[in-house]
Amino acid sequence: MDRRSFVLGSCGLLATSALASARQPAGGRRPNFIVILCDDLGYGDIGPMGGRTIRTPNLDRMAAQGMTLTDYYAPANVCTPSRAGLLTGRYPVRTGLGYQVILQNDARGLPLSETTMFEALKPDYATALIGKWHLGHVPPAWPPTQHGIDLFYGIPYSHDMTPLSLFESQGPGRALTQSPVDLPMLQQQFYARAERFIEDNQKRPFLLELALSAPHLPEHPNPAFRDRSDAAAYGDVVEEIDALVGRLTAKLNRLGLARDTLVLFTSDNGPWFEGSAGPLRQRKGGGGYDGGYRVPCLAWQPGVVPAGRRSDAIAMGIDFLPTFCAMAGKPLSSAPIDGRDLTGVLTRNEASPHDQLVLFDNEDPVAIRTQRWKFVSNDYYRGRLFPTDEKYPQLYDVQHDASESYSVANRHAEVLADMRARLKRARADFAPFKSSQIPAAFQRSASTHQD
Repeated sequence: MDRRSFVLGSCGLLATSALASARQPAGGRRPNFIVILCDDLGYGDIGPMGGRTIRTPNLDRMAAQGMTLTDYYAPANVCTPSRAGLLTGRYPVRTGLGYQVILQNDARGLPLSETTMFEALKPDYATALIGKWHLGHVPPAWPPTQHGIDLFYGIPYSHDMTPLSLFESQGPGRALTQSPVDLPMLQQQFYARAERFIEDNQKRPFLLELALSAPHLPEHPNPAFRDRSDAAAYGDVVEEIDALVGRLTAKLNRLGLARDTLVLFTSDNGPWFEGSAGPLRQRKGGGGYDGGYRVPCLAWQPGVVPAGRRSDAIAMGIDFLPTFCAMAGKPLSSAPIDGRDLTGVLTRNEASPHDQLVLFDNEDPVAIRTQRWKFVSNDYYRGRLFPTDEKYPQLYDVQHDASESYSVANRHAEVLADMRARLKRARADFAPFKSSQIPAAFQRSASTHQD
């Protein structure tokens, strides 16, 4: 399906009264959107997803007042491609950023030809990205204000990469200021700037991505949270994130913006060397299994998103852009898009609009997820990705085996054949977008850093 057809089917004609209510909240204004994007937060790290080690009372409250998406997938299992997918509504391989992550000596960046969710909502929306960017730190992709962002306040990549500075720019062509980074205070600085942006734009629709650089390793606990968690420094950082979420929802309530604002809380991929993937198999960067891809996702908009709901509808970060466009009554450009409008899932607890989700290892499709089934064709063993399907076909009934521990391929021959055919089609569909060669930064560097 091309992007224009999808617009007509999903974004252009929004006729039901429930969807009209989502598009026009109290006062008749377009809704605000806030995406809180954590870095490497695991599925099992917070209470709403089943975590019990780290205290997350504010996220628990957010889930009780909104919806928990139990089967939500990040657009990729590592950082740069995941963020590219989230901003564009497209599988990352389409953007040229499907391979690994952008390193310090890397000249790659998000192409200006890509339409980001910020650009899709212009000129009606004030836009900001506050926190971690990691989509290119040299022109033309840099600074982020080149991509429809009115305010950028943040860091160019992960906080374990150097040289590291805190940058701010208030629009294309405006001055880009630079200051030192105070790592233990960095998440608080991000939040404070985000709160100021909300206050400054409370009278008009806005889109804010608050891209925290935590709990990515190494941890830098804020002094006020140090040694508070039973999960050591990692837990201290997650408890700080939880507190920031509580401050944000309280602020929206005080400003009278809660009903007007959809807040989505999620992560760019699964946990790295610390953190919990909960019941899921593998971790960040781990091929097609869910531990690297399936992450927390909470949706909160009192009076619009029903309270206390849990949805197992399959969804992905590529869905944010078309969902925002649908709720704001904005059209999409004609470029192909892979995301789908989740308004029905969020407001009416409908089934997923996806027939399937494709999971990649770098630029290669390696797994297919449907609502019930999961098919994995390749796995890492001793640092090498190798095909498993010929000898050990991996078909999982994820509704009964979320851990992907027991293949049922020998019991469901027709399902296995269908999933193999789906993967074959996906590989054919996305092959033209693969890079012709390994990016230069990875040719010159033996680094295995996966951000």
